[in-house]
Amino acid sequence: MRGYKPQSSGIPRPPTVDLNCDFGEGYGAYTFGQDEVLLQYVTSVNIACGFHAGDPHTMREAVERAAAAGVSIGAHPGLPDRLGFGRREMAITAVEAYDLTLYQVGALYGFVRAAGSTLRHVKPHGALYHMAGRDSDIAEAVVRAVKSLDDGLLLYGQSGSLLLEEAQKQGVRAVSEVFADRTYRSDGTLTPRNMPNAVLTEPKAAVGQALDMIVRGAVRTSEGIEAAVQAETICLHGDGPHAVQFAAALRQGLLAAGIVLQHPQ
Repeated sequence: MRGYKPQSSGIPRPPTVDLNCDFGEGYGAYTFGQDEVLLQYVTSVNIACGFHAGDPHTMREAVERAAAAGVSIGAHPGLPDRLGFGRREMAITAVEAYDLTLYQVGALYGFVRAAGSTLRHVKPHGALYHMAGRDSDIAEAVVRAVKSLDDGLLLYGQSGSLLLEEAQKQGVRAVSEVFADRTYRSDGTLTPRNMPNAVLTEPKAAVGQALDMIVRGAVRTSEGIEAAVQAETICLHGDGPHAVQFAAALRQGLLAAGIVLQHPQ
């Protein structure tokens, strides 16, 4: 978290945080999420790159919409599993992790360049995100793929994960991510989606959790204790039925608390 740091004037600087959402997760004739409306609330988007969701047409449209809205664009590479929406783990090797990351990010990179915009960050999706967060070989491969394409890209990873540690080792700017609409366990990991109460259903609860993570650097876990987190970017899942309601409440609540919303620098 970027906390209150004194400026030369002696006036404390307010905390800053990025509000990101997954974006462009339709494909073919199918649309998914509420992309157009979400753009007015977030500061960055993670665009599906064709494996768990997305296709060339939806990727191009998503890039153009995000660029026109002035939000920062990120790549969202996932596992090749449309049926499971990339949320089921696969037994991939480190070499495969490198290849599928480079392939997907490179594809989106091309659409971003063609639109006259800039790719700012990479955030792995779903199961790939969590695998890279705890498996050092997968983490090393994902970071190396990002760095080999563009060493100026930021890499989003879960607060406290091996992915962030590996990014720092390789000299890639790591951005610590927390989740406003997911519950946490005592070890700082997310409650698995197949367990009860894995997802927060009330916007007020999500706003309160987000403020705790930004201001206090802590989250109340499902076990009733607190876990330390670092909040540089907050994820809002765009595929939920109440995603727009959550996004509006989060933006309003954070701004009301004096928090500055901006993409990581």
